[in-house]
Amino acid sequence: MADETPVVTETSEEAPRKEPQPKAAAPRRRAKTTPKETPAATPAETPEKAETKAKSEEPRAPRRADLSPEVRALMRSRDEIDRRRPLFGRQARYRYYRIGRDMAWRRPRGLQSKQRRHYGYRPRIVRVGYRSPARVRGLVPSGFRPMLVRTDADLKRLDAKVEAAVIARTVGTRRRLVLEETARRLGIRVLNPIVTSEREG
Repeated sequence: MADETPVVTETSEEAPRKEPQPKAAAPRRRAKTTPKETPAATPAETPEKAETKAKSEEPRAPRRADLSPEVRALMRSRDEIDRRRPLFGRQARYRYYRIGRDMAWRRPRGLQSKQRRHYGYRPRIVRVGYRSPARVRGLVPSGFRPMLVRTDADLKRLDAKVEAAVIARTVGTRRRLVLEETARRLGIRVLNPIVTSEREG
C-alpha cells in the first residue's frame, strides 16, 4: 500500500485587492440632424381666413376714453364726491311706503318743516354743493361721453376717442345689429350692445 502523502502547495502572499474604479462617462453622441423640411406651397387663402385678416386690420374700439391728465384728476375727485354724497330722501319717507319706495326727491315746503329748516336729525336736502365738477358731469365711469345713436350717419359723427354710442331704445333688433357692426368697423365703443365684441382694445 503506497504512502499517500498530501501534496502541499506553497502558499504565496495574497495579492492586494484592486478597488473597482469608476467607469468613465461615455462620450455624448451627436444628435442626428434631421434634414430641413422644404416649405410646402402655401394654399390659397380661404374666405374665412380672409375675413379674420380683414377683421384684424380694423380699428379696435377702446375700453377707456383718451382723457387729458386734468380731466382724469377731475374724474378721481368726482368719485370722491360720489362717496361722500348722502342719500337724499323725501320728508316722511319712513312713514309712508308710497313716498319712500322709489327714493324720489321732492323739496320740503312746509312752514314748520324741520327738514326745510335743516335740523340736524333730519335727512340732508339736495343742494348745489353736492354736484360733481362741470367738465366731467355726465361722463360714464370709463370716461366716455354717451351719445344717442339711431342711424349710421349719427355713428360717423362721433369722435371715437372721447365719445361712445348709446343705441336708442326705439331701434329694432335687426337695425341694431347693423349699427353695432358699423360701430365695430369704425372702432367706436357701444355702451349697450346686444353682441359683445371680443376685440375691444
